[in-house]
Amino acid sequence: MNDLSKKGLVELIGTFLLTFIGGAAIINGQAGLIGVALAHGLTVAIVISALGHISGGHINPAVTIGFLVTRKIDLKEGGIYILSQLVGAVFAAFALKQFVPGAMNASLGGQSVAPSVDLGAAIGIEFLLTFFLVTAIFGTAVDERGTFQSIAGFGIGLVVTVDILAGGPLTGASMNPARSFGPALISGHWDNHLVYWIGPLLGGTIAALIYDTFIMNKASNKD
Repeated sequence: MNDLSKKGLVELIGTFLLTFIGGAAIINGQAGLIGVALAHGLTVAIVISALGHISGGHINPAVTIGFLVTRKIDLKEGGIYILSQLVGAVFAAFALKQFVPGAMNASLGGQSVAPSVDLGAAIGIEFLLTFFLVTAIFGTAVDERGTFQSIAGFGIGLVVTVDILAGGPLTGASMNPARSFGPALISGHWDNHLVYWIGPLLGGTIAALIYDTFIMNKASNKD
């Protein structure tokens, strides 16, 4: 298996784990907001720590888009990453449907927009949450001046946790198009689905461009 195939496989596995564990926490109904936030955040931390040295541990098309627009990866690699992430999320949603009781009643742990939040506000919330996430990724895992790269996964996982604590009751705090796509495809629940593409992709892109253009020390960065 060549390096690109290994990276794609790792992205598939990582996104599967995030979607399955996060979805199961939502479905069981007993974890509460804190439990759901920790399930997602700790999974992200573990996946990045365990597999980040192979693929970077993106497990999120919004993160991969940020790396693409700043030329940290090429178009072919980015395409493989995103396809792998989407497939991993779909497989996870299917596994939830097959193995977790009551999964369909909770739309397989997918996200939804609160009735009090309109479409524009939902996109804005997902934009801001993903902007914070991708900024943290660039600051801890990409910028060579960072002194915490060895524990970057846990810093990034904490951002996912606090983002869900803040935005979970409003939009589900997806920050991740793949994480929302898999459950939507298998459950057929597509309400406000564009929120989970537009907000995260714009937030990830702008965060990456701002960090790479104005904050990154290009002289010390190999990319």
